[in-house]
Amino acid sequence: MLRFLTAGESHGPSLTVIVEGLPAGLPITVEQIGDQLARRRLGYGRGPRMRFERDELRLTGGIRHGRTLGSPVAIEILNSEWPKWEQEMSAAPGVPSERLTKPRPGHADLAGMQKYAFDDARDVLERASARETAARVVAGALAKALLATIGVDVLSHVVRIGRVATPSAVRPQPGDLDRVDESEVRCFDAATAEAMIGEIKAAAKEGDSLGGIVEVIAYGVPVGLGSYVHWDRKLDGLLAGALMSIQAVKAVEIGDGMAQASQRGSVAHDAIAVDESFERGGGYIRRTDHAGGLEGGMSSGSPIIAKVAMKPLATLNRPVLETVDVATGESTVSFKERTDVTAVPALGVVTEAMVALVLANEALRKFGGDSVEEFARNHASYVANLGSTASAARAE
Repeated sequence: MLRFLTAGESHGPSLTVIVEGLPAGLPITVEQIGDQLARRRLGYGRGPRMRFERDELRLTGGIRHGRTLGSPVAIEILNSEWPKWEQEMSAAPGVPSERLTKPRPGHADLAGMQKYAFDDARDVLERASARETAARVVAGALAKALLATIGVDVLSHVVRIGRVATPSAVRPQPGDLDRVDESEVRCFDAATAEAMIGEIKAAAKEGDSLGGIVEVIAYGVPVGLGSYVHWDRKLDGLLAGALMSIQAVKAVEIGDGMAQASQRGSVAHDAIAVDESFERGGGYIRRTDHAGGLEGGMSSGSPIIAKVAMKPLATLNRPVLETVDVATGESTVSFKERTDVTAVPALGVVTEAMVALVLANEALRKFGGDSVEEFARNHASYVANLGSTASAARAE
C-alpha cells in the first residue's frame, strides 16, 4: 500500500515527506522532483515569496544511485527563509516575540486555537498553511513517476478564476502540459487567460483575494481500479477525499456530477460501444465522458475527470474581515500574513499530486510487485487479458 506522511511548518527549517510502498527500481532524481515543485510556484497573482522561495531538496532515504530501493523514501524541502524565522520558530523552550490573537475568518486559526488550547494563532497557521502542499507535490512526483511506467498521465488546467470561466469544453491532452504551464494562469484557452489576469489585477487593486476552479484529468487509467464491493475503496470516494483534503478546497465534482442531478437518465449516461483497439478498456469504449471515467466506484478506462473548487484565500492585503481579539474579547479586524491574491494556478499542480497518489496506490493494490519491472509486467498481463477475454466472448 502506498502512503505518505508530511511534517514541518510553513516557516520552519524544512518540510519532510516520507513515502512508503514504492516498488524498487523506480528512477528518481532531485531534478525530476524539483521540476514539479517549480510548477507549484507558477501563476499570476502569487505573492513575492513565490519569486524568491527556492525549494532546495535533500533525499535522505530510500533512493540509491537514482533508483528507489523498495524501502520508505524520505525527502526534505529546506526553507531558504529559515534564518529570518529561527528565533520565532525555534524548537527550543522559549516565548514568541508576539502572539497573534486576531484569528482570520475562513482560516483554521480560531477552531485550531480552541481545539488545542493555544493562545497564539501562529501555533495553528504554521501547519495549516498551504506551504505544506509542497511536500504533497514531492510525494506526487514519485507517484507520477510510478504511473508513467504503465502509461498513466495526470495533468490539470484552470477553468475559472473569480467570475471569469473558460467557455471552451476542450481539454488539454498529455502532450499539452507545457502549453498549459506557459500560461500565466495555467488556462488552456488563451483569450480566457487574459480575462483571468484582468480579474486578478482588479482584485489586487482592492486588496482582495479570488478563488476558482481547476480541472484535473488522468489519462491512460486502466479499467477496474477501485472497488464496487467495499465502500471505503470506491475510487471516486478516494479521489474526492484526497482532493478535499487540500487547503482551501471546498468542493469536488466528478465528471458532470452537478449537472446530472437535473438531467434525465436517457441523456446523463455514457453509451458503451465496441472498439477492439482500446486495450485499457478491454475493447469497450464510452462514447461520452459524463461519468468522469468512474462507474460503480471503479475506473472505466476512460479519462478520469474531476473539477476542484478553491475558496478565496482567507488572508487579505486589505484587512476588512471582522473578527474578535481572543485576548481581549473586543471586536476588530483579522491580522495579516504575507499572502497571494489567488493560488488557483498552483492548486492545479497540487490536485495532480493527490490524484496521482490515489491512482498509484490503487494500481499497486491491483497489480502488486516488489519491483517496477514486476509491477509493469503484471499491468501488461492484465490489460492483455482484458482484450483477449472480451474478443473471445464476442466471438462466441
